[in-house]
Amino acid sequence: MRTMMIDTVTALVIMALMIVTLLLVWLSLVLSSDEFAVSRVTRSSLNNKILEVQTDSELGHLVQHKRIDRIHRVQKMIADRSGTASACAFFRIVCNILSGVFVAAIAVEFSAPNWVVLIAGLFFTLIVAVISVLYRAHSPGLLRPEETMLGSARLLSLAVALTPFVNAKGRKNQRDHSTGTELSDDEELDRIQHSEGRSLVEQLVETPDFDPEVGEMLRNVLTLSDTLTREIMVPRTDMIYTSQNDTLLDLLQLCSRSGYSRIPVIGDDLDDLKGMAYLKDAVKATAFNPEARTRSITSICRDPMLVPESKPVDDLFHEMQRTRQHVAVVIDEYGGVAGLVTIEDAIEQIVGELEDEHDRVQHDEPRKVGRNEWRMPARTPITELEEIFEVDLNEDDVDTLYGLLTKLLGRVPIVGMSACTHGLRLTAVDSAGRRKKVSTILVQPQSDIMTNEGAADDSDLIGGNRDDENDDMRVQPSSQISGE
Repeated sequence: MRTMMIDTVTALVIMALMIVTLLLVWLSLVLSSDEFAVSRVTRSSLNNKILEVQTDSELGHLVQHKRIDRIHRVQKMIADRSGTASACAFFRIVCNILSGVFVAAIAVEFSAPNWVVLIAGLFFTLIVAVISVLYRAHSPGLLRPEETMLGSARLLSLAVALTPFVNAKGRKNQRDHSTGTELSDDEELDRIQHSEGRSLVEQLVETPDFDPEVGEMLRNVLTLSDTLTREIMVPRTDMIYTSQNDTLLDLLQLCSRSGYSRIPVIGDDLDDLKGMAYLKDAVKATAFNPEARTRSITSICRDPMLVPESKPVDDLFHEMQRTRQHVAVVIDEYGGVAGLVTIEDAIEQIVGELEDEHDRVQHDEPRKVGRNEWRMPARTPITELEEIFEVDLNEDDVDTLYGLLTKLLGRVPIVGMSACTHGLRLTAVDSAGRRKKVSTILVQPQSDIMTNEGAADDSDLIGGNRDDENDDMRVQPSSQISGE
């Protein structure tokens, strides 16, 4: 009789342990689903839920009050997403461990050896952990996050209340690390989703069969929202512009030499922006009416698109698409012109450098093209120029040949412009890249130029023009091509 009673008690204990173990497994899955749902519930969706409950005439007053109270509980929990998710993770791990402990206790009741008890507890703990992780990816928290959290609002409130240490840490971490300020609910949700998106892209592009170039483009797309317009614009100092007093012929010549088809038109200074002049409009006005070349450039000016320099590149790109604008003037915080940006600049942030059939690649090293003439890359150091021509320029505020020519001209140089210093004439003869920046500069002694011009006069040549071996334009004296 006593043995029968012991067997009955043992069976009841084993049954109770099994029931508790199953409850712990169920609780682990629920917390796993809630942990996933916390990062997807928004405050606006919960506000909509409250409106639905309040406007549902079929619900009684008591039922409405209970549902609204449950929604308020969830609103308090998502105010600290990190803390709530950490509390769910903490108790999910505790449930996994306890389920393994109870399985080990069941093995003890069956008088199993110690090594079997340990293996049974450890093996069951690992199985429950794997199941809870796999379940989270297909749980209701993914498809119906609001209903998931509302269904277990009391359980989550208890978990959060029992883990004050985790909540305090979560509130401390819910900050924007770049500014040190507290993040709002929507900002925290955006940060979480953006981080998850980056992780998914990184996992995708690291697969062996994925195209590396496409992977780089995907990474670039994710950085568009973090890149500001000021980082991709052509700065104010490098802008090519024209005066409102110029004619359409001046615009045609400037577009031909610079390689640009859209030129800002200014008044007294660069901050006095009058509009944008388009090469297509100038060609349309003068193609069949040569007399129109003397018309003022203001007759074809269009209103410019203005954007702040703090505008994210993705917003800039969408706005230019929507307004069908390919160029915009960037304005700083004081209302002055900070630079110029094109839609190609935004596209290059995704696909990389763009070049067309007119873009040229500059030579890497200076080349001697005549007895005392040298074609030098625009980035050639001034010290190398001094060594070749044995002169001392004594220029401390510029380091390259391009910087020296810019300083001498007092403006951004374009192909054909030239200036003299210390007996040397520097002439811009070539451009490269989509931005048509001067890439090659011809350097020659002034004494040789005067001798060549005298010989040209004797031979009835005009203005000392000479053909360049790699350029389809003729280099003219600077007085004829100032572009002013």
